[in-house]
Amino acid sequence: MEEYEDRSWDCGDVMDDESEGMDEHNDNPQQVLAECAVKFATPDYIMEPGIFSSLKRYFQSGGDPVQVIEQVSQNYTAVAQMANLIAEWLIIGGVKVTDVQAMVENHLKDMIVKTFDPKKADTIFTEEGETPAWLTELIEHPTWRSLIYKLAEEYPDCLMLNFTIKLISDAGFQGEITSISTAAQQLEVFSRVLKTSISSFLTNPEDWQKTTKECAKMVCHGQHTYVYAQVIIHVLARENKGGSSMKRLSQEITKCAQKNRNDVTPITMALNGAAAYPQACQALTAMLSKNTLNPADISVLFRNYSGNDPPPIDLVRTPQFLELLVDSLFKPAVKLNPDHKPKYIYLLAYAASVCEVPAKKGQKRTWNKDELKSTIQAIETVHNICNINKGSSELIADLKTLYQSLRFSVVAVGVVRWVEYTVTDSSYFKLQTEHCPVHLALLDEVVSCHTLLHTQVLDLLIRLFESKQDELEILVQLEMRKMVLDRMVNLLCSGCVVPVVKYIKTCWQKGDTDISLIRYFVTEVLEAIGPPYSPEFVNLFMPMVENDEITGTMRGDGENDPVSEFIVYCKANYTTV
Repeated sequence: MEEYEDRSWDCGDVMDDESEGMDEHNDNPQQVLAECAVKFATPDYIMEPGIFSSLKRYFQSGGDPVQVIEQVSQNYTAVAQMANLIAEWLIIGGVKVTDVQAMVENHLKDMIVKTFDPKKADTIFTEEGETPAWLTELIEHPTWRSLIYKLAEEYPDCLMLNFTIKLISDAGFQGEITSISTAAQQLEVFSRVLKTSISSFLTNPEDWQKTTKECAKMVCHGQHTYVYAQVIIHVLARENKGGSSMKRLSQEITKCAQKNRNDVTPITMALNGAAAYPQACQALTAMLSKNTLNPADISVLFRNYSGNDPPPIDLVRTPQFLELLVDSLFKPAVKLNPDHKPKYIYLLAYAASVCEVPAKKGQKRTWNKDELKSTIQAIETVHNICNINKGSSELIADLKTLYQSLRFSVVAVGVVRWVEYTVTDSSYFKLQTEHCPVHLALLDEVVSCHTLLHTQVLDLLIRLFESKQDELEILVQLEMRKMVLDRMVNLLCSGCVVPVVKYIKTCWQKGDTDISLIRYFVTEVLEAIGPPYSPEFVNLFMPMVENDEITGTMRGDGENDPVSEFIVYCKANYTTV
């Protein structure tokens, strides 16, 4: 920021006058005339902003007015005027003014991106001596702001672009620059952008995935931005109002950093207070840094957390550690040492079920030990079932046990992970004879019991729906995808409405999904739903219901069929459709 503030913008005119005076005394008149003649010979030089300063130098050196008029006139090709003329012809020909404007602006953007020179751009300030008025006007238009963002990504060291980013932030458009790495170079701009990004995350819970991704991308730009942002979020996480949301945001940012193969474990450990518990801190740091569990460190953690005065539970609630525990216990074919297995189960159950009750001064912390014991039993029971490679039909005998254990959220997470590894195996559907395999039927129960797992289940169903099943016959592939759609409809009926309908609508709009599958989905949904509907659902679902290719064969002569009833009801009650 200091490099902008230290510039003496207001003294620019004085410096220019001085430099011009020096030119008058030191420049060779013949050399000046030759330099100006080269400039005047360039096409459309009369349109250049430096024309007046060049004319001043030319005349001060004794240049001939008639000669310069001839040079400038002969080299006037009127490119800008021709562009305006063609634009007027297009408008007269019936093209919308906004479309013509967009064509011109987009072409200009492409030309600027191809020919942009950061060194020449930085000379704008040395020539102008102050912030150019046109630059202030330029950032008022979304088209040109987007151009600045694009250039700033490509030329992060350009002074003019960095200063323009600050101007954009000062003008209140920081919400647009959440993914701009240039913002990370200026603390003031970055702070504003971070504030806007966090506010967007808190006020738009339905779009948390999008807002979290944008925020994480910006925060993970560099080490300094990561530490700065995580410290701020860590402080905000202590607040009673919105603190849990801030903690979730911090965890998602950490996950993003890990996906980019950045080891942020030391920062995580420093922020969660692990340093006060050196044994637990050392064991956790070793496993998280290597992203793998080992029996020795697990044993250290087990001793710490099974004692009378365990460390805070937040240490073992680190998402990365929980993911590793779930994988070790529910991933098929993973073999654990029988002597150490109870320790893995204990730590996962402890992290999932213990709710610390703050004690009065001088007393120990307490928690519900019965809940911990029940969770341990449930995890152990389901782990024993999942660890044996059973087919779908063989699992029927264990269904009652599985359904009872699924009321524990940690078991539900493990079952989803187990089902994911099982059903995504390339040979899984080749060996299935049931219409709905037991593994996928378990997902229906998870969806019914645990709203927070809806997104995870939907992601798995989408992967299955889009998976290549080339070894199956075409009709068998269609039946398999219909079965997956049944699971999606169940997910919709359990409250995950908009994400499911959005996905199917996207499949329809892309045109890469068999229309019979879209028709099947619409039919099943119409049979399952009833008014009233949310406006968002109607706007998403109505175009598919009204499409003749999808529902043409489903309509009757009157208005008693589900398709006509839905259309009539929505048109009568939703004017926005």
